Amino acid sequence: MSSYVRILGMAGSLRRGSYNQAALRAAKLLVPENSEIDLFQLDGIPMFNEDDEKRPPSSVMELKRRIRRADALLIVTPEYNYSIPGVLKNAIDWACRPYGDSAWSGKAAAIMGASPSAIGTARAQYHLRQILVALNLFTLNQPEVVIADAAHRFDENGKLIHEPTKQLIRELLKNLVDWTRRISPALESTSASSTETAGHPLSGGAPA
Repeated sequence: MSSYVRILGMAGSLRRGSYNQAALRAAKLLVPENSEIDLFQLDGIPMFNEDDEKRPPSSVMELKRRIRRADALLIVTPEYNYSIPGVLKNAIDWACRPYGDSAWSGKAAAIMGASPSAIGTARAQYHLRQILVALNLFTLNQPEVVIADAAHRFDENGKLIHEPTKQLIRELLKNLVDWTRRISPALESTSASSTETAGHPLSGGAPA
């Protein structure tokens, strides 16, 4: 099947020199044929307040619109204190509210993360998987892309220079695209017209 797959990518770090932002940029260049990654920055999302969930700010409305437009999701997370950072959890909470109007439900997803530590973001990724179950996201299991020792896998300009990591990301994205096509009825029904659409433009406390 060659139907076009649009992936929305977001990273849970706002730091200018973030390894996770760099990993997301690298993924954008490693997507399989007939797919793309559209990036969304979380720095404009205010703190979640349930009093405002029925009249959310424009940045939240745009986030939900972009999630709904995407066929699949790629979430790149740092690890802060054995878990995901607040900025990512905040965006997750906004986009699933109000009750009955979640933008996440039913989509395919993949996760990865980078850290200067020796174990990468393994604990944060496992915690994130639990959260994605609550969102009814269908998260890819393998490969697990846990980028440890990130300072030596990216150069001073934030370019990924570690070839084994590049290959893992390629495999993750290929599996995500294949998985998305398997579980998405909309993609299956449009596969016959894919030729026309394929060219459419469209660790705790450590730096992350």
